[in-house]
Amino acid sequence: MRDVVRSTFIGIAVAGLTLCASAVSAGNAFAQAKPAPAPAEAAPPADAPIKQIALTEKQIEGVLAAQKDMDALDDKLPDNPNVKPDSKAIAQLDAIAKKSGFASYAEYNNVIDNISLVLGGFDPATKKYIGVQEVLKRQIAAVQADTKMPAKEKKQALDDMNVALQTPPPVIENKGNIDLVAKYYDKLAGALSESEDD
Repeated sequence: MRDVVRSTFIGIAVAGLTLCASAVSAGNAFAQAKPAPAPAEAAPPADAPIKQIALTEKQIEGVLAAQKDMDALDDKLPDNPNVKPDSKAIAQLDAIAKKSGFASYAEYNNVIDNISLVLGGFDPATKKYIGVQEVLKRQIAAVQADTKMPAKEKKQALDDMNVALQTPPPVIENKGNIDLVAKYYDKLAGALSESEDD
């Protein structure tokens, strides 16, 4: 059940539902995905839409290569994505991104956002893309059917998921990203969920 709830929170964060994401702990993987801009760049507003790009295999492989180092740095970053980390942490983020083939941490962060946007629409059971709304509907049904989840947590999760369900997710502009994320689904889901478990 923990996986269903965690997946729900990921789906909410991925859909860009900042209203829900602020009410629910989205986990370290997605909190880490938006901690701060690169040193020379201004932070986009928290509710800014994702700048969608056509992902490449090189970018996905770069994210996978960087993930372990990014996870190690995660403990040094503020829990609040609106609080800017210190300059040393920002320099480390930028260095990890560059070591993994990105021009900057901002580019790495945008790739993570694009991967997450697509990943949130995958059914973890079938590993098929069904869309964020359908994932949320299935997760709502799973939470409703869970007899072991504490009532207070169940109510909060259902409330958050129902609000998220009413907010249309962004349309994926680059349909090729779905096939590319599908190709790397197991590795991406594993790497990003390991970040949450830390």
